[in-house]
Amino acid sequence: MTFLEPLKIEDRLYCPKRILVTGGLGFIGSSVCRHLSSLYPDYFLLILDKVDYCSSTENVSECLRSNNCKLVKGDVLSSDLLRFLLEEEQIDTVLHFAACTHVDNSFGSSLTFTHNNVLGTHVLLECCRQYGRIKRFIHVSTDEVYGGENILSDETSLLEPTNPYACTKAAAELISRGYSKSFGLPIIITRGNNVYGPCQFPDKLIPKSICLLSLNKPAFLHGSGEHKRNFLFVDDAARAFDYILHRGLTNEVYNIGSNDEKSNLEVLLDLLKLFGLESMSDKYIERVKDRAFNDLRYKIDSTKLKQLGWNQRVTWESGLLFTKEWYCNVENLKRWPNYEASLQPHPSLG
Repeated sequence: MTFLEPLKIEDRLYCPKRILVTGGLGFIGSSVCRHLSSLYPDYFLLILDKVDYCSSTENVSECLRSNNCKLVKGDVLSSDLLRFLLEEEQIDTVLHFAACTHVDNSFGSSLTFTHNNVLGTHVLLECCRQYGRIKRFIHVSTDEVYGGENILSDETSLLEPTNPYACTKAAAELISRGYSKSFGLPIIITRGNNVYGPCQFPDKLIPKSICLLSLNKPAFLHGSGEHKRNFLFVDDAARAFDYILHRGLTNEVYNIGSNDEKSNLEVLLDLLKLFGLESMSDKYIERVKDRAFNDLRYKIDSTKLKQLGWNQRVTWESGLLFTKEWYCNVENLKRWPNYEASLQPHPSLG
């Protein structure tokens, strides 16, 4: 959607050669793979993904047709596989996206989240330590580790996670920091706000609501709808990882935030406008029970990222319209055979 260009050689503080991308078939991971593969053809990308319900090889089909990208189906919990891949492919950089991320699911299966997000990260870190040739390890976390206090959080703010998912991400961060301090592993941590756009499995607010409205069904509003989130279009998120990869400093944390703060109700009202249904909100918004605990607001300060040269390019209006058009094309949804099961108020998938 955006006009993209690679960072100039002289603007890159670090130049990777062979990159392991865990969770590279997922929403944000696949976007970063498409971005790097198209703009930096000299880089080699090794995608490692267990192909969960929310992943799809279609998300990186263009990458896999190129000569600089390879896919291995496997789990970060497999230390034998990780050690083999690091050595065999001579990896020098890791982008660690692999994680269970759906907050609602974490209330019902929190041990699964701990197993994947905490132990999976620990296994990957230990394999990288043993390998000994990683020059940059980017650990992808979330703004939810700050908790839902109604304050602006920067990278020095206290971690106060309030839901099981956020707790596992905070725990994984601490293990990563321990490997940085104890073993000198060159870690960078990112904490991003809500990302939206094409290729996101429709169990999240925006894609699910678009799918339901396109079927002439009401969208679901959890609780009061007053909970606020900042939303960043996926192309801008991919650009943020580009800047952090090439210009970020190791042993640092970078918030990846948007200027567009919306309540859940405001998101649905904006979608109704795109469908020409703004006068029929009573019919097309169905209020349902909220999750067990729902933080009121996440608000992060991205000044540190902007100092690397990154800025948000895609407006909320243009990004939402582009996303709506993508999901209204049913052919795009066929990459997830089970996507219809996600169009429930409280789906349980995975």
